[in-house]
Amino acid sequence: MGSGSSVNANYKYSLQKSENAFKAAVLIQRWYRRHVARLEMRRRCTWRIFQSIEYACEQDQIKLHNFFSYLMDNFTPSSSKERDFISRMFISGESFKEAELEKYCDYESMEVPDSYTGPRLSFPLLPDHATALLEAFKQKQQLHARYVLNLLHETRKHLKQLPNISHVSTCYSEEVTVCGDLHGQLDDLFLIFYKNGLPSPSKSYVFNGDFVDRGKQSLEILIILFTFLLIYPKEVHLNRGNHEDHMVNLRYEFLVGLMTMSRVLLQNPTQLLFCSCRYGFTKEVMQKYKLHGKKILKMIQNVFCWLPLATLIDQKVLVIHGGVSDTTDLDMLEKIQRNKFISVLRGKKRKESNRNVEIKEINGESQAKPDSAGNETTSSLPSQPRPAQAPSMANRVEFSRWVRQTVQEQIEWCRKLVDISDSEEEELTCSSLVSLTDLDGPCWTRQEEWKQILDILWSDPMPQEGCRENTVRGGGCYFGPDVTRKILEKYNLQFLIRSHECKQDGYEFCHNRKVLTIFSASNYYEIGSNRGAYVKLGPDLVPHFVQYQANKTAHTLTMTQRISRVEESAFRALREKLFAHTSALISAFKLYDKDNTGRITLSNWATAVESVLHLGLPWRMLRPQLVRSTADGMLEYKSWLDDLAMEQRSQEHIQSSLLEVIYRNRSNLETIFRIIDRDHSGLISFEEFHQTWKLFSSHMNIELTDDGINDLVRSIDFNKDGNIDFNEFLEAFRLVKQSQQ
Repeated sequence: MGSGSSVNANYKYSLQKSENAFKAAVLIQRWYRRHVARLEMRRRCTWRIFQSIEYACEQDQIKLHNFFSYLMDNFTPSSSKERDFISRMFISGESFKEAELEKYCDYESMEVPDSYTGPRLSFPLLPDHATALLEAFKQKQQLHARYVLNLLHETRKHLKQLPNISHVSTCYSEEVTVCGDLHGQLDDLFLIFYKNGLPSPSKSYVFNGDFVDRGKQSLEILIILFTFLLIYPKEVHLNRGNHEDHMVNLRYEFLVGLMTMSRVLLQNPTQLLFCSCRYGFTKEVMQKYKLHGKKILKMIQNVFCWLPLATLIDQKVLVIHGGVSDTTDLDMLEKIQRNKFISVLRGKKRKESNRNVEIKEINGESQAKPDSAGNETTSSLPSQPRPAQAPSMANRVEFSRWVRQTVQEQIEWCRKLVDISDSEEEELTCSSLVSLTDLDGPCWTRQEEWKQILDILWSDPMPQEGCRENTVRGGGCYFGPDVTRKILEKYNLQFLIRSHECKQDGYEFCHNRKVLTIFSASNYYEIGSNRGAYVKLGPDLVPHFVQYQANKTAHTLTMTQRISRVEESAFRALREKLFAHTSALISAFKLYDKDNTGRITLSNWATAVESVLHLGLPWRMLRPQLVRSTADGMLEYKSWLDDLAMEQRSQEHIQSSLLEVIYRNRSNLETIFRIIDRDHSGLISFEEFHQTWKLFSSHMNIELTDDGINDLVRSIDFNKDGNIDFNEFLEAFRLVKQSQQ
């Protein structure tokens, strides 16, 4: 009896112990699942912040292009100097004639000094040249400008012989490797070559666009890719991306700079969404090649427009940078003269009556055309406000007030011009960024061709059926599974490979695994934010992925540490964005604070913030990271904005309102200076300043005399040496803003 009772007790004890262990395991599992779910929610919110800010930059870039394209079309030079000036500034994207380009970018006249210790190139190129370049760039050496221009010259000659759609076969090599966006991140390219091997007769590569911008070594990536392209022309294939675009590289800095100049020098408080994106290929080239940078950029611009638009692997896999649309026609793409589309940013919409505007060659002439009565006609647009007569420059307070009011009216009018694209009764005409020469074909045909290229470079897939305008990026479209299915069936394809979007794992399938996104720039937003990846296809066309992290620090971080680090970076960028729009936020908050209590509900806070930043973020979900919780659900918004200012304030204790403007324009001030400094001497002459200012004052109908402009430039020349250096330029900016406090 005693023995049986003991066994029974032991059994019950063991059962109880097992039950407790099972409950503990379930509890741990539930906790872990909640923990992982919270991490995933944080990751998605962080990702949403980064993407919203990035895409907002692209939207504003296109809006600014529309504004300045209007300025270019309607500005009438009054002298040969102004005509030369506007040609240089606004039509710099247009094509040189063949002989002119060869003469302008003459590399043979450049001598390489004996003191040069970098790599040397001779043509035709050999594999040893590529190896030498790789080693030189790893050692942070720079290729001499002569060799850069020579390489670009030879690359251009080769690209001109290629079709719009390249054809690759796995029969001639064991596999084909497809790489996505690199965006100037040279370490990622080095790692790809280390893991996968260098291009060779047995190892083919397809690089799917977006080689440049954002990263610091875009030019080195181009040099390496172009070198391998010339050594192995049958094994290396380059597709054009939306960043292989002269206006994306140049106009972003260029136009934002000019727009900021009008606000800074005229003391205009207009709130426009200018973002501190990392776009900067133009700036990179000019910094690395101060003497020959403009020639290199001109050649690169011409090379970009000759890049093929797509690649077909075994006639079954279509590789394009962005995506497709319900109007994508591969037959048309094969016949387009791709070099005529130097940029494919969205053009303006105009009335049918203006479809036959005569487009002049690069001479700066007016776009106006006489009608049957002999009068000049222009686009049917909102009437432009006429400013009042300018007061005397002697009364600087009155003059400053007049200028601020005039420019505010003019900028608001120009912003309305940008927004006329929503009118249903207007139809799209040829983009003003299509090459302005050789437009002999029907306008609608050119427009269809332009849209074909725009869609394949800028579009993104969506889970819903159909095809609609890509309003988030401002260019291309969103295409659904049905659009993909129709394209695959029409051209007997198995699936599409595209890039254009950063993915956490470096790749992602969608549309029932018929669309593959591949992205090769690891740590794109922040260290640990994402892996890079490339895909290998053999004769069976089954994709095999290789993922990597090019940054060693990312390997040492746990998942929680990675998410926390990326989250911190995202919210820091978001708080900077909020701070940069302090004045507009205060105005938006006051709309909900009728009694002027300085307090609004948290719900109204979220609505007001979105109305100012237009980022499409879930502000109520993000609120705990941005706003301290309150017991009564109310927010003292002035105190909250002061806290934002404290985070951004520098050691010099700059006033918050001035610091707000500096944050909003910090990436543009240097660009403005470079634009006005035509000869890149580091000094702005009075003549350079006069020509720049005359352009804006003429467009905006600001009746400033030459003496008035001279008074303005002399007031900035603090040391009275007849030139403006960068320190004087910044000091003028600071004083102008302080005068508004």
